[in-house]
Amino acid sequence: MKIQMKKLLIALVFSLCLATFAKANLTNRVNAIISQPSMKNVQFSIHIIKADSGRTVYSHNSRESLVPASNMKIITTAAALKFLGADYKYETKVGLCDDTLVVIGSGDPLLGDKTTDDKYNRKAGWIFEDIIAALKRKRITDIKDIIIDSGMFDDQRVHPSWPKKELNKPYACEVSGLNFRGNCIDISAKKIGKRVVVSIEPQTAFIKTNNKVIPITKGTSTIGSYRNSRPNEIVIHGKCQSTIGPYAVAIERPAAFFGFLLAENLAKAGIKTKGELIEKAVSEDCNVIVLTEHSTTIADCLARCNKDSFGLAAEAFFKTLAANSSITNKNGSWAAGRRIISSYLSALGIDRNQFYIADGSGLSIQNELSAYAITKVLSDVYKGRDWPLYKASLAVGGVDGTISRYFKEQQYKGKICGKTGYIAGVKSFSGVCTIPAGDYLFSILANKTNGTTRTAINDIAKAIIDTEHQ
Repeated sequence: MKIQMKKLLIALVFSLCLATFAKANLTNRVNAIISQPSMKNVQFSIHIIKADSGRTVYSHNSRESLVPASNMKIITTAAALKFLGADYKYETKVGLCDDTLVVIGSGDPLLGDKTTDDKYNRKAGWIFEDIIAALKRKRITDIKDIIIDSGMFDDQRVHPSWPKKELNKPYACEVSGLNFRGNCIDISAKKIGKRVVVSIEPQTAFIKTNNKVIPITKGTSTIGSYRNSRPNEIVIHGKCQSTIGPYAVAIERPAAFFGFLLAENLAKAGIKTKGELIEKAVSEDCNVIVLTEHSTTIADCLARCNKDSFGLAAEAFFKTLAANSSITNKNGSWAAGRRIISSYLSALGIDRNQFYIADGSGLSIQNELSAYAITKVLSDVYKGRDWPLYKASLAVGGVDGTISRYFKEQQYKGKICGKTGYIAGVKSFSGVCTIPAGDYLFSILANKTNGTTRTAINDIAKAIIDTEHQ
């Protein structure tokens, strides 16, 4: 009995020594990475914990708040999953109110999203075909007005702190209660003879183009665009030798964009619109006869948000939280979403000096988070029943998403899952490392970054794996 107790004590001491050695070794490795000469001016906030116990295994300025870039999406998606639930679906309804066709938006960020449509083998414009088919089944050949109800969200479609010069970029698209096709069009240019022809997809009279692309016989083709003072008039400029594009450009008034496309498609199908296209709330006394419903799961939205860093999904979640809150109950706004997510972080015991919430995607430089706050949120999800769903939404190293080109080596591939972040001067990476000894949750935030910071961040994630292999 005494011999067995002695063996158990020796084994326990040995395991504790190994754990201490692993922790010390990880500390040494990470410290060596962030103390490289190239990292001299970079600000880091780093926190690594054992997922099952929450025990800290590495910390460096972990409670210092920094600009997180797209790691803000971790907070947004975790809050969305917690408060909306794993079964939540966005439901866009199309119906008739007497002889008026109504479309009631739900804030769905993936309606007409090309990546999602490809996933489900849906061709472009499928929703218009569905609506037309539903009308024809009822033998309807003309309608009066088309009402687009985008009242799920408020009408502040652009966040006030987003860079003005980037508002035509896909990642800074407007956010509406009815979104379509990522609220973007695709622009292409082709040289035909001595002139350049510009085309847009989808083709619609809703968008006006001002073609200033110059034909060239040699050199590199490059085109860009900027907005005119008139809404949805886009100036396209640059040089074109043969063909270039398509590239995505954000448009203005997404709900009206959808409604205009709907009217154009109805006309092509021989269904006449005798009245007007109106963007307003459907009257409460209107008895809507539903023709079609189009749903998107929260799982699809989480994956597009975290794997692909799709900003519209994050902002839609942000405003959806507000719209579904008992406090606001409608007209989701950034202000209300900010209150809800801030309260969530405070409820987890995170000090207010460790976060400031501005938007859902991390595009705003006003956002601030500490690495500790992010691991605390990840830990909250990890301990809940929906962790498998959430983990599946993260990019997988060497496999998919924004880290498909990283961690391709056999010892790392598929074992590091996370969310990257990048805006000017900011790089970040947070997620989970899965190894035989267990899961480790980590957050690495870096400000005042340079061209080698991403490599250093990835090396820290690798060190978590390597330490357990020694």
